[in-house]
Amino acid sequence: MNNELNDILISHLQSDFSNRLAAQRSKVCEMATFNPRSEEGRKVAEIIEDVRNRGDEAIREKTKEFDGVDLKPDEFRISQRELIEAYDQLTNSDAKLLSSIQSAIGNVRKYQSEIFIGNRKHPGIKYTPIKSIGICVPGASAPLPSTVIMTGVPAQVAGVERIALVSPPRFKGTIHPVILAICHVLGIEEVYRIGGVQGVAALADGTEHIPAVDKIVGPGNMWVQTAKRILVGQVGIDSTAGPSDVLVLANAQANPAWVAADMLSQAEHDPGSAVLFTDSPELAAAVLEELKRQVQQLSRSARTVRCLREYSRIAVFGDMGDVIHWANDFASEHVQIQCGASSRKVADQITTAGAIFIGPYTPVAVGDYWAGPSHTLPTGGGARFSSALTSNDFVKSVSLIEYTADQLAAAADDIIRLAETEGLDAHARSVKIRRER
Repeated sequence: MNNELNDILISHLQSDFSNRLAAQRSKVCEMATFNPRSEEGRKVAEIIEDVRNRGDEAIREKTKEFDGVDLKPDEFRISQRELIEAYDQLTNSDAKLLSSIQSAIGNVRKYQSEIFIGNRKHPGIKYTPIKSIGICVPGASAPLPSTVIMTGVPAQVAGVERIALVSPPRFKGTIHPVILAICHVLGIEEVYRIGGVQGVAALADGTEHIPAVDKIVGPGNMWVQTAKRILVGQVGIDSTAGPSDVLVLANAQANPAWVAADMLSQAEHDPGSAVLFTDSPELAAAVLEELKRQVQQLSRSARTVRCLREYSRIAVFGDMGDVIHWANDFASEHVQIQCGASSRKVADQITTAGAIFIGPYTPVAVGDYWAGPSHTLPTGGGARFSSALTSNDFVKSVSLIEYTADQLAAAADDIIRLAETEGLDAHARSVKIRRER
């Protein structure tokens, strides 16, 4: 282990530094989805087409093939009794966890309600909630019960009528009981024990036992995110919320043990990317040593080491200005600022990030579970054009336009002139005819 991670440390003093940074950025981007022309990309498209053509039977076959569970179509949906039993089990076995879940729900609901734009009034626009949404909850490498909160609560704040949830049956042939218990707490009753590409396809196209939805949200692996990308336009999609990545910006004031712990918290996702940008060679060396020490203490040590070597870097820059420039170029999912008294100043200069975590006492886990913003964030450089999932992603805006006769008369010549410039005579005529009396 002493030398296994040494290659992840790179410096601006190396002649190929910029090229290595660019390669790292590309690797993180490629980690989000498959190339549609790759074998895996074609396989995703084939599964979607199979579900579109054969519905439930295709879902059953793919669930048996990929999850090792043979379900009849009428067994796809979790019964209300199972949801109640999962809740009762959690109540009896871990009341403190249930209390933490309820507090987290309250935090998320408060934040999402405060930022919600759907209640704003303006004569030129109205907001209406999306009628139905589907939530993808990961359950393969690690079940993520928190995803139910971070997607379901914003949708409820927006007023979505129907919320369907899919998650692979990787826990004893069904969905992890904590996921089911949270669904019961939130009143989400339409829950299906299917996942992967077939789960996304079922939500998009609908099958005999699974009605289609209008928008699909939630994190997932490359297979799930590639399916979402293919289906953009047929259904609404939140963003490419694929394998996790974190970029830590730190100076000499940072605690190297804390920085290493934050990097490992994302690298353990398998795959996951953890990158440190710093202007301090001493901090970089100390963080590398901490990574070597701490990774050996993890239950997923071997897989985390592989992710560190393949998808992670420690980069030493000449100054903080270059750190900030490259940070905005990377457009990472999570950006942590650990620059002591300068943390807020540095954060103010970050323009592309899924979420920014400011100061030494704000690890990503605060956002993952507790603070209020959703942990469903754009990955793979998607923060250049996408945002964190919020309650505002579950409403549609409709423009309202109403002119009086006098207003139309005042604007008529300009409208006609613009329409005729485009060669659209009928457009112009639709205005002219209203002046013929």
